[in-house]
Amino acid sequence: MFLSDGWQDYELIDTGDGERLERWGRYILRRPDPQVIWPATLGKKDWNNAHAHYQRSSSGGGRWSFLKKMPERWTISYGGIQFYIRPTGFKHTGLFPEQAVNWDWLTKLITARTGPVRVLNLFAYTGGATVAAAAAGAEVCHVDAAKGMVTWARENLVLSGLAERPVRWIVDDVLKFVNREKRRGRLYQGIIMDPPSFGRGPNREVWKIEDELYGLTELCAQLLGEDALFFLINSYTTGLAPGVLNNILTLTVGRKHQGSIISDEIGLPVSASQFALPCGASGRWEAVE
Repeated sequence: MFLSDGWQDYELIDTGDGERLERWGRYILRRPDPQVIWPATLGKKDWNNAHAHYQRSSSGGGRWSFLKKMPERWTISYGGIQFYIRPTGFKHTGLFPEQAVNWDWLTKLITARTGPVRVLNLFAYTGGATVAAAAAGAEVCHVDAAKGMVTWARENLVLSGLAERPVRWIVDDVLKFVNREKRRGRLYQGIIMDPPSFGRGPNREVWKIEDELYGLTELCAQLLGEDALFFLINSYTTGLAPGVLNNILTLTVGRKHQGSIISDEIGLPVSASQFALPCGASGRWEAVE
């Protein structure tokens, strides 16, 4: 497992009974997680100490109950980069902390390269990987269909003191943008794909990962330059095992570029137990330098 165990400002305190208990800086949140089908380690006193609790509704969706005084948003740090955290209406907070292990990986690759590195970050959300890549010295193209998420990502870059870094901010459907980049002949040294299981583009375009992932990866492989450095696919879809990502990378990027491919679960250590919570899978292609 790719284990994200380098955090100071984030902690997965406990998991159990369909929920996770997390510390985000000074504030403790309690959220549902359908993969947690085992009992909690800690008692009710610890679980009831949360500042906010997201509870699902029997009619669908859910909402946050704010149990203690807390700000609308606050900041946390990872190494030298910072992010705004805010409980959203869909149980999320604006950051997937398990991805820090991938930030460390791409940071190491970018800083080791002596030449320029251009990175394309697709389905880039609030810019965790964008900020990490920019901090490492890369030029980044950040693409997401949601304008609000792109705005949040820009705020994270500024918060991290990286406002002057060369980042292109694109609000667009990922597939349409990638096709335009192909026609332009624009090439990248690193590509990051963080697709949702299901989504819709600005014009209601439907995205289903099981139908679209292979074709998009094959297309994106054509945007990698001869001096390509890395290609990263993340999946939060329970049905897509790491081996699926491994096969996709082998049949696409691996056919065009020499390098190594490794795929595994990605997860977070749980403080109250010896468990690691699986949070999806990552597939990595890395050039042989």
